[in-house]
Amino acid sequence: MTPVGSAPPLWVVGDVHGVPGKLRALLRGAGLIGEDAGWAGGAAHLVFLGDYLDRGPDGAEVVRLVRALEAQAPRAGGRVTALLGNHEVMLLGARRFGSRRRDPSGLREYWLENGGQPADLERLDDADLAWLAARPALARAGRWLLVHADSPLYLELGESVEAVNAAVRRRLGGDDPQAWAQLAGAFAARFAFAEPGGEALVTAMLSTFGGQRLAHGHTPVALLGGGWSSAGPGEPLTYRGGRCVALDSAMSSREDAGFMARLGPRGVEAVVALGQAAGPGLRALHFGA
Repeated sequence: MTPVGSAPPLWVVGDVHGVPGKLRALLRGAGLIGEDAGWAGGAAHLVFLGDYLDRGPDGAEVVRLVRALEAQAPRAGGRVTALLGNHEVMLLGARRFGSRRRDPSGLREYWLENGGQPADLERLDDADLAWLAARPALARAGRWLLVHADSPLYLELGESVEAVNAAVRRRLGGDDPQAWAQLAGAFAARFAFAEPGGEALVTAMLSTFGGQRLAHGHTPVALLGGGWSSAGPGEPLTYRGGRCVALDSAMSSREDAGFMARLGPRGVEAVVALGQAAGPGLRALHFGA
């Protein structure tokens, strides 16, 4: 239960990539769903940072679980925000242009080369695809700015959250294959917040779109942290003086990987991780995958 006068808990999930079993386990560990996979999070705000499909065995099931929770949460006073990831752009582009005799965008091949699963396209219906195309590119939640990619793309698209989301909707509603390919390519850029000049970019993101801290997925924490660990679920990576938190646990890439985090005004407040401790200094919840 949320104390009177306090903000509801903010839980954030990075890239799921088609592993619904892990996602359900994490959400149960956080108390956000029950055994029936229905919403049990009360007034909590749950944010998905995009990349629901590709790579893993069943992206369509992930999409439908997220859609169901988005519909159920408001009945209990809660909220689900589901952002657009670059893999959604690739899949939607592959569907739109890939069946044409001439596809100058090359999006279907690009999608397949980056873990695209034809079975996802077969299982997703028109309502699922329309829902994916309507995802916002970024969002604000209290002091947090929430984005999918550690990329400068957002600053190139607009000067407010609303402007960026409108610009992305226009591009996804268009029929210019080159514009789609350009968006997919820019969306795939990574490491921009960690590389030289990244501190200025983070400052520009927060001053332009609002917020005091930024959370992103897209680039696995292990890559940002200097390499893959030998075992374990991983943990969020806080960098740039505490202003950035990376939350892609690469849960589709390794059997034991997977975590989600509760964010608060001072940073990461709690972690739910598959199998073992998420790290020192965090109030972690542990359970088997």
